[in-house]
Amino acid sequence: MATGNFFKHWPTMLLGVVVAVILLIAVFSYQLNQTESAVVTTFGSPAAVTEPGLHFRWPFPFQKIYKFDHRIRCFEGGSGKIEETMTRDGQNILVGIYINYRISAVEKFFRTLENMTNAEERLNSLMRSAKNTIFGQYQFSQIINTDPKLMKLAEIQDKILAQLKSDTAEYGVEIISVGINTINVPERISDKVFDRMIEDRKAEAEKYLAEGTRIASDIRIKADQEKAVLLAKAEAEARVIRAQGDAAAAEYYSVFKENPDLAEFLRKLDSLRQVMQGQTVLVLNTDVAPFDLLKPGAEMLGPVKKAADAKDGE
Repeated sequence: MATGNFFKHWPTMLLGVVVAVILLIAVFSYQLNQTESAVVTTFGSPAAVTEPGLHFRWPFPFQKIYKFDHRIRCFEGGSGKIEETMTRDGQNILVGIYINYRISAVEKFFRTLENMTNAEERLNSLMRSAKNTIFGQYQFSQIINTDPKLMKLAEIQDKILAQLKSDTAEYGVEIISVGINTINVPERISDKVFDRMIEDRKAEAEKYLAEGTRIASDIRIKADQEKAVLLAKAEAEARVIRAQGDAAAAEYYSVFKENPDLAEFLRKLDSLRQVMQGQTVLVLNTDVAPFDLLKPGAEMLGPVKKAADAKDGE
């Protein structure tokens, strides 16, 4: 009878055993993900566990488990993350920075900072200190300027990173990178900054204008020199052509000397061709040369006739 009752309740008993095993596993073990590290304290003494998977443990109060995510975190700072910082030349600016960090030594992190709240409070303090120290080493014009070549922001970030790495080494925290996410000027001095930027732009513009004026002057001087050379060359060529023309004209003049009347007649014909080009209507006095050739009679043919008679006489 008892045996029958046992087999009758075996599913319930099996379920109880399974539940008990699950409870024992939960109490005597813990699991770590790929992104986690843990610190196991045995009677308050910490030890690091970094391997993912299922791990054995003694139940509380013998051991206690503290898990930490060791992936890279971005932190912009807490209170005062954007605050006034003074430059080396006494100018106030508003600066905000951020860091990318991770837990590199979980046991050291737990011993010094215990948890993420304390860690970020400490990081915020270190960030403010490094920011004020490094920015205080640079002039205002090296931080805010219209000329990128004069700005030293990359150098400032590198120095802040180096200082934070040194400051956080004892806490088991690794600073991966530092960035500047805010740079501004207080409202009370923004007008002065803008005025100075305008003056800088004016000075830059004047420099370019002066350079342009100098280049234009050089171009004009060079053009004038080339002009003088070309004019001198053209004048020399013109003298040669005039000399050649005078020589050729002298030959014709020698012919005209033999018959002045014929020469005068031909000159009058050339003048008429120049004056009466195209369809022209003229009302002129025919007593004035060269229009006296238009008179009726034999006077127009006189020089030609004389030249023919002279030729026949020869």
